[in-house]
Amino acid sequence: MTGATGFIGAHVTKLAAEADGPPRVTYRDEARLDRLGDVEVEPIKADVLDRAALRRAFRGCEVVFHAAGLVASHPREQVWQVNALAPRLAVEAAAAEGVRRVVVTSSVAGIGPAPVDRPGTEEDTYAGWGLGLTYPDAKHEGEAEALAAGARLGVEVIVTNPSYVFGAPVERSQPGETSTRMIGNYLAGRLPAVVDAQTNVVDVRDVAKGHLLAAERGRPGERYVLGGHDVGWVELLERVGELSDVHHPLMVLPPGAAELPWLVAGEGVSLMAQNWRYSSAKARRELGYRARSLDRTLRETIAWYQELPADPRPPSAVSLAATGVRLAGRVGLLEGVKLAERYTGRRLVIRP
Repeated sequence: MTGATGFIGAHVTKLAAEADGPPRVTYRDEARLDRLGDVEVEPIKADVLDRAALRRAFRGCEVVFHAAGLVASHPREQVWQVNALAPRLAVEAAAAEGVRRVVVTSSVAGIGPAPVDRPGTEEDTYAGWGLGLTYPDAKHEGEAEALAAGARLGVEVIVTNPSYVFGAPVERSQPGETSTRMIGNYLAGRLPAVVDAQTNVVDVRDVAKGHLLAAERGRPGERYVLGGHDVGWVELLERVGELSDVHHPLMVLPPGAAELPWLVAGEGVSLMAQNWRYSSAKARRELGYRARSLDRTLRETIAWYQELPADPRPPSAVSLAATGVRLAGRVGLLEGVKLAERYTGRRLVIRP
């Protein structure tokens, strides 16, 4: 197991340990093994960019889960190495050690933004080129390279494509990962705005189960979307407010917000603005995959965040902007937005 100390990887490791005993896991930083809590593992130090280290880690294994990845856009070279290069190195190392099957964790981002008029599927042609989005480009390249290496070297490679993942980590005292911070930032009043676009949300435990199903039943050379529920970002955060009884105003940005000259937006806004609705029909049909209800996932993610101590991070530009939106709401300034909403015919603000 590579990436065992990550959000998805830790949950896959936990399920694998429960099913078959302590799995062998790679790590770079020994301190991060704490993220596995009391899960029993066989740790071995290895960098996913080091072929020799990967071969030592994979020696004697029948199945490898390659879940290592970097959910980021910068530094671009590192994102590309970890997400685009490492999957091929993992398959090559597995082939050299006689490993039968490799399950590669990608993302729906690796399939690319879905067509505007329907949910995406595994068969869609990648539509991310030209958008300038480093993370999707790297994930797409990584899964393509892994599949090609598997075909060339005789290794059964199966790719999993999780959608936007929520839930609590294996070790609940750990802070939130990249995806779950959306809920954490909202609850803490650090989120100033949301993009009026669509996504697909899934529970991390369902994604972990999907990995084990892929290892057991997946067809070599295929990829499987592990998703849950299509939902708009606006609707999602309104539901988080209802379930948590925490209500903060949020500005609602149009899908083209990342291109507005006055908005300083990173890749996160550009990613959020795409259509990430995705179907998991193939995984349900071929793997027996199932996803729990959206409310159950949101409730449990909220409950975990509310257990954590206060976020010690200093204010950022984004959190200061969120403070400004809340203050505007308190003094009634957001009421004037109603006129603009009638004029534009679209939602511009989420009100408490």
